[in-house]
Amino acid sequence: MSAQKKRNFKIEAFKHRVELDPNYAERTWKVLEHAIHEIYNHNASGLSFEELYRNAYNMVLHKYGEKLYTGLVNTMTGHLKEIARSIEAAQGDFFLEELNVKWGDHNKALQMIRDILMYMDRTFVHSSHKTPVHELGLNIWRDNIIHSSKIQTRLLDMLLDLIHRERTGEVINRGLMRNITKMLMDLGSSVYQEDFEKPFLEVSASFYSVESQQLIECCDCGEYLRKAERRLSEEIERVSHYLDVKSEVKITSVVEGEMIANHMQRLVHMENSGLVSVLVDDKYEDLSRMYNLFRRVPNGLSTIKDVMNSHLRETGKQLVSDPEKLKDPVDFVQNLLNEKDKYDKIISKAFNNDKTFQNALNSSFEYFINLNNRSPEFISLYVDDKLRKGLKGVSEEDVEVVLDKVMMLFRYLQEKDVFEKYYKQHLAKRLLSGKSVSDDTERSMIVKLKTECGYQFTSKLEGMFTDMKTSVDTMQGFYASQYSEIGDGPTLAVQVLTTGSWPTQPNAPCNLPAEIHVICEKFRTYYLGTHTGRRLTWQTNMGTADIKATFGMGQKHELNVSTYQMCILMLFNSVDRLTYGEIEQATEIPPSDLKRCLQSLACVKGKNVLRKEPMSKDIAEDDAFYFNDKFTSKFIKVKIGTVAAQKESEPEKQETRQRVEEDRKPQIEAAIVRIMKSRRVLDHNTIVTEVTSQLQSRFLPNPVVIKKRIESLIEREFLERDKADRKLYRYLA
Repeated sequence: MSAQKKRNFKIEAFKHRVELDPNYAERTWKVLEHAIHEIYNHNASGLSFEELYRNAYNMVLHKYGEKLYTGLVNTMTGHLKEIARSIEAAQGDFFLEELNVKWGDHNKALQMIRDILMYMDRTFVHSSHKTPVHELGLNIWRDNIIHSSKIQTRLLDMLLDLIHRERTGEVINRGLMRNITKMLMDLGSSVYQEDFEKPFLEVSASFYSVESQQLIECCDCGEYLRKAERRLSEEIERVSHYLDVKSEVKITSVVEGEMIANHMQRLVHMENSGLVSVLVDDKYEDLSRMYNLFRRVPNGLSTIKDVMNSHLRETGKQLVSDPEKLKDPVDFVQNLLNEKDKYDKIISKAFNNDKTFQNALNSSFEYFINLNNRSPEFISLYVDDKLRKGLKGVSEEDVEVVLDKVMMLFRYLQEKDVFEKYYKQHLAKRLLSGKSVSDDTERSMIVKLKTECGYQFTSKLEGMFTDMKTSVDTMQGFYASQYSEIGDGPTLAVQVLTTGSWPTQPNAPCNLPAEIHVICEKFRTYYLGTHTGRRLTWQTNMGTADIKATFGMGQKHELNVSTYQMCILMLFNSVDRLTYGEIEQATEIPPSDLKRCLQSLACVKGKNVLRKEPMSKDIAEDDAFYFNDKFTSKFIKVKIGTVAAQKESEPEKQETRQRVEEDRKPQIEAAIVRIMKSRRVLDHNTIVTEVTSQLQSRFLPNPVVIKKRIESLIEREFLERDKADRKLYRYLA
């Protein structure tokens, strides 16, 4: 099959030249120019837009784009100059309305003209890098109308005047304002900013500067901030109605600067209404308003925080150093908790739970709680009061709330080891006297302390509970083994306490009555027989006793007394009168304890089972004591001198402090050795910093004490000084 022959087609140019009417361009432009005039004169209904589009198309096609573009510029400029004269002639408030109407007409005309010249817009304008028709129309309007010497200043003045009138309470035509400002925005952001926004912000700053000065002279802080807040809301609303959305940040910044930032210090320190006043009076609404306004300006919140901090520290300082408030430890701690609750509520309700303020609150409390070195003791006494009787009948949830609040104060303590010392003493007294409100609550507190400070902190406290439980089992075993021998004699209840777990007590034995001594010896024999390698020491100063007494006319009572008091009272079974010296010799009770016991037995109204001669509140060594057979009480059971936690006397306080200092020495030394073992060589200041860092969860070690412990370790050859640099220490393996 033969291949088909391939044909080549060729298009050739016209053999003859096509001649164009020399008047074509002028004639066509006249048609288009007439159409533009008609559009501006509102006579566009009779125009054929299709024909006009074709004419414009042909002009561009035949290379008359430049003529068309130039003609458009000149025609539009001419019309807008006429419009400018019309706007200039408008009087008073009609000026803006005329401008608005003419702007609307110009936009409609521009839309029609752009449609007619669409082909020029897409081709000629693009290729010759000229301004598109719509943008061109806006630029000519800007240059001939907005920037007209007779319109520009007048327009700005009228806009600013309307805004001023609205600020002073008048109602203005917001729709007209919106149209005018939108016109400025449509003409380009630079027109809006230069011709309106910048002067608007300057005038606003001046307005609010004057107003704020007037207000601050005649208003209190709360009223001033309410007015500032209202002004801020008004400006935000104004932006939403007729200004550019980007103006919001700028105008609010002006209001904030003039009304808040420039008067911050005066507002917070205003007498009778400033920050301190509203804090004292718990004015949450005013505080919240201050917080929300001040947070908008630089350093606003730090100003509030600093004043609050200063006030809180001053208040706290008075709270912890007022001698009247120190008389009752429970009230002292309750006042601290009330103060903490007050500021927690303020931060929650008014300061949006701001972490900055929470940290400032914690810092202030830590500062003033540690100004009083008795704070650890008082907090322990507060817990003691609550765990003895203060939480009876309270729900578990409320108990947890109280304990959590106490733990919050505990966290602020720098001397947690001092608290531990006191807490151990108070817990021991509660457990031994059976006065604890519930074991579950006691254990809950210990769990909280353990979570906060670790196992080491609470191991001895937990050991105390273990001893109490073991003692119950021991007593059951004792009575089971002695069942046939005890008969009707006194009943013994012994708590066997592990020496290391319980607070160390001075061993002050006394002469027990014979019948008590016998059963105590039986228990000693039983206990040592069942436990090898142990030693028992009687702590008679910590015991209690229930004894039955018969007074005149056969009146019987059951007296609840301490072991010491029991020893004294049992002496009166055989005699009616004893001198102080005879009682001391017979019982061998230490003098200070003996005097206290005799005071509670003879000098307390309603509990005076003994009679003293001569009658006085103090016990003298030549006093004589008689059994008071005239004693009466409406109660069958009478408690005399019950063991209760109380504030330490000055010597006891010194002794506790000394014990704490002694206990700290090995902890500081252990920390130094740990650090040096890992670092090998360190200078003195770094050791002090590291030791402080390691121990601050329990106490803040004194740098002087750290230095002494380093000296002690050098003497015992754990460390040595560097031979070249005396400030460097080396660890000796």
